[in-house]
Amino acid sequence: MKKSLLFTMFIAFVLLLAACGGSDDGASTDGTPEEITIGYFPNINHVAGMVAEEKDLYAQNFPDGTTVNYQYFPDGSSFMTALAAGEIEGGLVGPGPAMNHYTSGSEINVVAGGSTGGTVIMTRTDSGIETPEDLAGKTFISPRVGCTHDVQFETQMSEEYNLTSDRTGGEMKHVTGEPATYHSMFVSGKVDAATVPEPWASVIEEEGSGEVLIDTPEVAYGETLPAAVFVTSQNLIDNNPELVQKIVDGHKQATDFIKQNPEESKTIASEKIEEITGQGLSASVIDRAWERIDFTYEVDSKVLQEFADSSFELEFLKDKPDLSNLVDSSFIESKVADASASN
Repeated sequence: MKKSLLFTMFIAFVLLLAACGGSDDGASTDGTPEEITIGYFPNINHVAGMVAEEKDLYAQNFPDGTTVNYQYFPDGSSFMTALAAGEIEGGLVGPGPAMNHYTSGSEINVVAGGSTGGTVIMTRTDSGIETPEDLAGKTFISPRVGCTHDVQFETQMSEEYNLTSDRTGGEMKHVTGEPATYHSMFVSGKVDAATVPEPWASVIEEEGSGEVLIDTPEVAYGETLPAAVFVTSQNLIDNNPELVQKIVDGHKQATDFIKQNPEESKTIASEKIEEITGQGLSASVIDRAWERIDFTYEVDSKVLQEFADSSFELEFLKDKPDLSNLVDSSFIESKVADASASN
């Protein structure tokens, strides 16, 4: 009898531990993982990621003890690869890579906007290019083939000036490279033109190695297209929508902070970009870049569809895209978490 009673008590104790969360599955009782990883690029369009990191805004929405990590990316392709591999829960990326991967079968969703504007078409100072028509026979650079800035540039050249890249048998030679290197590429004479995200356009302006050929308001989709969108996986939305809401709430807080505290946000951006890229930026560069960008978590799905159609027409996409299920705006329409950004 005593042995039977002791065994019964032991089983009851084990069940009690299990009920109290005795498992080591790496998640809290509300489904939040012990570690969250957010990705973004060291561009001015991605300041919301920098502010969220500096102000620890995501952690305010998670249970105590949750670790929030950040991963930095040079381009959209590497970001989307990390998202597909589960290395990050989500983050900021250009709409081009998000759209391209979605149409290729990746189960992802745009759950918020990040910013609009910030793309500038520039030419090397001594390139001899005075008008867009002069780009025939010249070499231009973009971060990646089919990236947001590339599609903006090639859309404009094709539709307004009947110029296309050598990718489709056209007159312009296309090369790729990280935006932080564009100034040195101009100095060395390796490229004649560039489709440039901020702050690197303002760096080129300040250093005098290049000149603005087409400024942000006149670039294709320049002020309407999201320059950055917040993306996560469909799997995470299906299996842990509460976590996605908390992440989006943190992103919304960061965006509100930028609008309410522009000068402090500029300082945060400058310090983070130097930390990540090793390249310091002057206050005048940051100020000039800031004027070309609007920070918003809203996202216009119609503009994304128009942009996708342009990408198809330029042969970046094999099939005509349907982005009707790419954007899930339910998270930005939900109530923002009570936690607020601290100054």
